[in-house]
Amino acid sequence: MLDIKFIRENPDVVRENIKKKFQDWKLPMVDEVLELDEKLRAAITEGNELRAKKNQLSKQVGMLMGQAKKDPSKAEEAEAVKAQVAANAARLAELETLEPEYEAELRKRMLQIPNIIDASVPIGPDDSANVEVQRFGEAAVPAFEVPYHTDIMESLDGIDLDAARRVSGNGFYYLKGDVARLHSGVLAYARDFMIDKGFTYFIPPFMIHGNVVEGVMSQTDMDAMMYKIEGEDLYLIGTSEHSMIGSFIDQIIPEAELPITYTSYSPCFRKEKGAHGIEERGVYRIHQFEKQEMIVVCKPEDSMDWYEKMWQYSVELFRSLDIPVRQLECCSGDLADLKVKSCDIEAWSPRQQKYFEVCSCSNLGDAQARRLKIRVRGEDGKLYLAHTLNNTVVAPPRMLIAFLENHLQADGSITIPEVLRPYIGGKAVLMPKK
Repeated sequence: MLDIKFIRENPDVVRENIKKKFQDWKLPMVDEVLELDEKLRAAITEGNELRAKKNQLSKQVGMLMGQAKKDPSKAEEAEAVKAQVAANAARLAELETLEPEYEAELRKRMLQIPNIIDASVPIGPDDSANVEVQRFGEAAVPAFEVPYHTDIMESLDGIDLDAARRVSGNGFYYLKGDVARLHSGVLAYARDFMIDKGFTYFIPPFMIHGNVVEGVMSQTDMDAMMYKIEGEDLYLIGTSEHSMIGSFIDQIIPEAELPITYTSYSPCFRKEKGAHGIEERGVYRIHQFEKQEMIVVCKPEDSMDWYEKMWQYSVELFRSLDIPVRQLECCSGDLADLKVKSCDIEAWSPRQQKYFEVCSCSNLGDAQARRLKIRVRGEDGKLYLAHTLNNTVVAPPRMLIAFLENHLQADGSITIPEVLRPYIGGKAVLMPKK
């Protein structure tokens, strides 16, 4: 959400930014916001003036009533002032009804106007215009055929999709045996990887209130992703970023405590509404998965430096597991409304002979902080809004797809990089059971 003062002073900049995001249907909202803002400010000003006059006129009535004992003509004047007081009270009551209405309508539109994107963001309508920046590691294709990822898991006796469909439907799975252990081992390795980078480990609440949801994401994303608990003001989180950023709601952070660097584990729940569809056999796009996340709360001038560090952490982690990756810069039309800048880290798929998304790193500027009122008290005592960032560390099972395909051997075995072996009982290789 943008600062209303910024919109007042830079309406053309806001309109141009909307065009760059290919959201022309939102252009009328700029004028609507300016009109509602003017009405709201006028109502507040008039209301304050009427409140100030109230005491003044009440005193005048008292004085005139006292004078009426000696001069009957003052009684008529007192009645006229009383009538003015009554009229003012009626108008004030009307304004006190209008103010929250204007405020609600203004906020509704403000929440839909996208954040100002960074000048470095490539312009394009959708993810087809995203730009590859660089590659890390050799994207090799083995001499043997690489099976579909669930076939690899089934050969290890590590997945049961049929049971999951009977219990929950498509978009769910049972992991078992070595695959389940590998899943947990990757998450534990990612946790320790981030702790070694100086991040504090958290396990957050997996449900959050609606006002927190509104604070961390756009209404469009909320409708497409979030599961609501029926009859309660609670939503299942789609990522632990929601809980972690939400923990700072209405807080004032001493500047000396910045930057705040957290890494958090959680299950994630997503409707995947409007997505490419839930695969019956695959586990690429699913309703439930687990993830290790990183989030940073920092000073505005430091956020771009942290953005660069965070996506590089993802590259470093995947390369430590011998998985080739590339960095893909997200274009303007592919950015969620709260984001200033974002990139994906994509892992190489030997089976498909292309890259696919495994991490998403985002700088949200002060958008979440403005919605949630996350402020910083500077050394001079003045308050300002923090900047917030987030990035995926690892998100099995997508991570597992990349891992299994890139470590598959011709005999169906899976090699385990040395750094991961302590997390799966010291095993150097997983052997097929089927």
